[in-house]
Amino acid sequence: MTSRTSRDVLGRGLSVLGRAIREQPRIFAVAVTGSVLFGGLVIASAYIVGAVVGDVVVPAVERGSVGVAAIALAAGALFGISVLRVVGIFGRRLGAGYMQFRLQAAYRRRVTRRYLDLPLSWHQRNATGTLLSNANSDVEAAWYPIAPLPFAVGTLVMLVGAVASLFVTDWALALVGLAVFPALFALNVIYSRWMAPRQARAQRLRAEVSGIAHESFDGALVVKTMGREAQETARFSARAGELRDALIAVGRLRGVFDPLLETLPSLGTLAVLVVGAFRLRQGAITVTELVSVAFLFTVLAFPVRAIGWVLAELPRSVAGWDRVRRVLDATGEMRYGDVALDPADPTPATLTFADVGFAYEPAEADLPGVEVLGEVSFTVPPGKTVALVGPTGSGKSTIAALAVRLVDPHTGTIRLDGVDVRRLTAGSLAGAAALVAQVPFVFDDTVRANISLDRPGIADEDVWVALRLAEADGFVAALPDGLDTMVGERGTSLSGGQRQRLTLARALAGRPRLLVLDDATSAVDPRVEAAILAGLRAPTAGGPAASILVVAYRRATIALADEVIYLEQGRVLARGTHADLLATVAGYADLVTAYEQAETDPQPQRTPDEVTPLASGLEIEVDR
Repeated sequence: MTSRTSRDVLGRGLSVLGRAIREQPRIFAVAVTGSVLFGGLVIASAYIVGAVVGDVVVPAVERGSVGVAAIALAAGALFGISVLRVVGIFGRRLGAGYMQFRLQAAYRRRVTRRYLDLPLSWHQRNATGTLLSNANSDVEAAWYPIAPLPFAVGTLVMLVGAVASLFVTDWALALVGLAVFPALFALNVIYSRWMAPRQARAQRLRAEVSGIAHESFDGALVVKTMGREAQETARFSARAGELRDALIAVGRLRGVFDPLLETLPSLGTLAVLVVGAFRLRQGAITVTELVSVAFLFTVLAFPVRAIGWVLAELPRSVAGWDRVRRVLDATGEMRYGDVALDPADPTPATLTFADVGFAYEPAEADLPGVEVLGEVSFTVPPGKTVALVGPTGSGKSTIAALAVRLVDPHTGTIRLDGVDVRRLTAGSLAGAAALVAQVPFVFDDTVRANISLDRPGIADEDVWVALRLAEADGFVAALPDGLDTMVGERGTSLSGGQRQRLTLARALAGRPRLLVLDDATSAVDPRVEAAILAGLRAPTAGGPAASILVVAYRRATIALADEVIYLEQGRVLARGTHADLLATVAGYADLVTAYEQAETDPQPQRTPDEVTPLASGLEIEVDR
């Protein structure tokens, strides 16, 4: 193999193991101590067995009688060593397991925290299935060799001790050991190099299979309604088949090397018996020494395999670590400042865009970015409603994302109450501004939990106030368990409009001073939408007072705004009241008229609020 992964997998794998040892030195020391204790006792047990055979059993056979005291002493020695070996095994396994699971937990947290720090643009370039694989199977793979690592380190110490004892016993037998042990190590190195590309491919395919499965589940509605079940099944089956073949290739290589790795120590034992018998006839060694060395090779067969286990898992570890490190080393972290807004300030916020430009990062580094906004400037005054209107692709949703700092502008500044949003603390920004997205997301939990999100200070009365402002209190009160009703995964027990109103209530429950609505009421009846917006402009007692930036399509919604910003191709073409723009801007008038004609079509499509969900999560239209 000539790939980089194949050439340096051993060095890179040992580097990963070194990182693990540096991060968990005390636990590793406990595990290695137990392993070294076990290894030393293995050597000791070999010589005790040799002494028992040579000094107790053989004389007893020659005399025709058994010495009870000698047998008792031998039994006591073997029992004591067995007890100590159990202690060594316990320390080794407990330390190795604790170290492995501790590292996996720590790196899952690091990967997840990194996900939260990275900007939305990075997430948009990475499939959800891949991200799930990074935090789960890749982390597990990276630290998989930790389980046999202390055993392998103890085995190395044991091998050094064994070779030294062999030289003390007889130089010819020591040469047999020197031939067997390096051969075993060399075979493991060859094995790891051949295994590296196969493990890397299998790890990559695991992520791809996970991504396809997640995408299919997420798009179940499209798959079902478009009759794409067979195609999706075929797509998943093809990639799952590739993963199967990759894992079979891994297993096939193991099937070739495992017998070789098992056979070498046995061949060493056979060689010791042949050479030892010859040396015994020469009188160079005794029966006790021959039995001790032969038994030593026999008991070394299993511990030596620990080195093979570590080396065999290094390719998988390197593949997993490379994928985990790609996340940890990703650039573009969303950094926050140290300026905190007054959390007790009840007044509506002021949002200002000043010459803001933004371009989405390209899929490939050598390609230019796609500009979607250029020199966008406007202000949302305190307590006012500003509507963003424009054709598809004009940058309205990007402005909404910029307003709550899901992404940062490439040029210009965005200020909240006169402070650059990049200087605000994360908690301060989240407490002052809230975004309600076009596509609502509902957790598989109760209505109460979906709205409060366990935020401190949000009591049931606050939840009901938010529900009333979102025109959702009626249908929530009619649910079987009210606020305690489980809504199902992604809110499958609710209609599209109900989900939108629930997510709007979630934002309102936090009493934001700036509310950004990205077409957040598109799935509700126009009359309900008008009632929601009217309630937000003149909130009831206890309701939040907020400035509102709304991405709007319906004429009735647009007419409620104090100011309208008309966008085309990422630039502000006009601004003013709805009536002024309708009279003076032809493009605006044509767009709004088109929206209005779509709403008054003699055969209108029912809104998503007029559909009833099935148990499977699909929805069908019904007449009410």
